[in-house]
Amino acid sequence: MAKYLISFPSAAMVVPDGELGAVGRDARAVIDEAKAAGVYVFAGGIDEGVPPVLVSADGTVAMGGYPWAPTLDGGFTVLELPSRDEAVAWAARIAKACRCGQELRVFGIDPQS
Repeated sequence: MAKYLISFPSAAMVVPDGELGAVGRDARAVIDEAKAAGVYVFAGGIDEGVPPVLVSADGTVAMGGYPWAPTLDGGFTVLELPSRDEAVAWAARIAKACRCGQELRVFGIDPQS
Protein backbone atom coordinates (compact mmCIF):
# COMPACT_ATOMS: atom_id res chain seq x y z
CA MET A 1 0.00 0.00 0.00
CA ALA A 2 1.21 3.50 -0.79
CA LYS A 3 0.43 6.82 0.81
CA TYR A 4 -1.06 9.44 -1.50
CA LEU A 5 -1.13 13.21 -1.08
CA ILE A 6 -4.32 14.82 -2.36
CA SER A 7 -4.08 18.61 -2.22
CA PHE A 8 -5.12 21.99 -3.56
CA PRO A 9 -3.70 25.52 -3.25
CA SER A 10 -5.85 28.10 -1.48
CA ALA A 11 -6.39 30.07 -4.69
CA ALA A 12 -8.08 27.06 -6.32
CA MET A 13 -10.92 27.03 -3.83
CA VAL A 14 -13.35 29.65 -5.05
CA VAL A 15 -16.65 29.03 -3.31
CA PRO A 16 -19.77 30.97 -4.27
CA ASP A 17 -21.39 33.05 -1.54
CA GLY A 18 -23.48 30.97 0.78
CA GLU A 19 -21.90 27.62 -0.14
CA LEU A 20 -18.98 27.53 2.31
CA GLY A 21 -21.01 25.67 4.94
CA ALA A 22 -22.04 23.02 2.42
CA VAL A 23 -18.45 22.64 1.22
CA GLY A 24 -17.26 22.08 4.80
CA ARG A 25 -20.03 19.56 5.45
CA ASP A 26 -19.37 17.68 2.20
CA ALA A 27 -15.60 17.63 2.74
CA ARG A 28 -15.99 16.32 6.30
CA ALA A 29 -18.34 13.61 5.00
CA VAL A 30 -15.69 12.37 2.53
CA ILE A 31 -13.06 12.37 5.30
CA ASP A 32 -15.47 10.42 7.52
CA GLU A 33 -15.91 7.90 4.68
CA ALA A 34 -12.12 7.57 4.34
CA LYS A 35 -11.85 6.95 8.08
CA ALA A 36 -14.60 4.33 7.97
CA ALA A 37 -12.85 2.65 5.02
CA GLY A 38 -9.59 2.51 7.00
CA VAL A 39 -7.60 4.52 4.41
CA TYR A 40 -7.34 7.85 6.26
CA VAL A 41 -3.89 8.94 7.48
CA PHE A 42 -4.43 12.66 8.14
CA ALA A 43 -5.86 15.82 6.63
CA GLY A 44 -5.70 19.53 7.26
CA GLY A 45 -4.73 22.85 5.84
CA ILE A 46 -1.74 25.12 6.13
CA ASP A 47 -2.39 27.81 8.75
CA GLU A 48 -1.75 30.86 6.60
CA GLY A 49 -1.82 33.11 9.68
CA VAL A 50 1.45 31.61 10.92
CA PRO A 51 4.41 32.64 8.73
CA PRO A 52 6.93 29.96 7.78
CA VAL A 53 10.54 29.94 8.93
CA LEU A 54 13.51 28.49 7.10
CA VAL A 55 15.82 26.44 9.30
CA SER A 56 19.27 26.12 7.69
CA ALA A 57 21.60 23.14 7.91
CA ASP A 58 23.65 25.00 10.53
CA GLY A 59 20.55 25.55 12.68
CA THR A 60 20.02 29.25 11.97
CA VAL A 61 16.43 30.35 11.57
CA ALA A 62 15.20 32.98 9.12
CA MET A 63 11.65 34.27 8.62
CA GLY A 64 9.98 33.07 5.45
CA GLY A 65 10.41 29.98 3.34
CA TYR A 66 12.64 29.48 0.33
CA PRO A 67 12.55 32.82 -1.48
CA TRP A 68 12.56 31.14 -4.91
CA ALA A 69 9.80 28.62 -4.18
CA PRO A 70 6.06 29.17 -4.64
CA THR A 71 4.00 29.75 -1.51
CA LEU A 72 2.84 26.57 0.17
CA ASP A 73 -0.78 26.89 1.24
CA GLY A 74 -4.11 25.17 0.89
CA GLY A 75 -5.54 21.87 1.99
CA PHE A 76 -4.03 18.41 2.17
CA THR A 77 -5.29 14.88 2.66
CA VAL A 78 -3.08 11.81 3.00
CA LEU A 79 -4.66 8.43 2.34
CA GLU A 80 -3.10 4.97 2.31
CA LEU A 81 -4.44 3.04 -0.65
CA PRO A 82 -3.64 -0.13 -2.61
CA SER A 83 -3.56 1.47 -6.07
CA ARG A 84 -3.27 4.71 -8.02
CA ASP A 85 -6.72 4.06 -9.49
CA GLU A 86 -8.23 4.07 -6.01
CA ALA A 87 -6.28 7.25 -5.20
CA VAL A 88 -7.74 8.92 -8.30
CA ALA A 89 -11.24 7.85 -7.22
CA TRP A 90 -10.76 9.33 -3.73
CA ALA A 91 -9.26 12.52 -5.22
CA ALA A 92 -12.37 12.84 -7.39
CA ARG A 93 -14.60 12.53 -4.31
CA ILE A 94 -12.60 15.18 -2.48
CA ALA A 95 -12.62 17.45 -5.57
CA LYS A 96 -16.41 17.20 -5.78
CA ALA A 97 -16.81 17.96 -2.07
CA CYS A 98 -14.37 20.91 -2.12
CA ARG A 99 -15.65 22.23 -5.46
CA CYS A 100 -12.09 22.46 -6.83
CA GLY A 101 -9.54 20.29 -8.59
CA GLN A 102 -7.12 18.23 -6.52
CA GLU A 103 -3.49 17.41 -7.24
CA LEU A 104 -2.54 13.78 -6.63
CA ARG A 105 0.96 12.64 -5.71
CA VAL A 106 2.37 9.43 -4.28
CA PHE A 107 4.91 9.38 -1.46
CA GLY A 108 8.12 7.51 -2.12
CA ILE A 109 8.69 4.61 0.22
CA ASP A 110 11.66 4.68 2.58
CA PRO A 111 12.17 1.03 3.54
CA GLN A 112 14.04 2.08 6.69
CA SER A 113 11.30 4.27 8.12
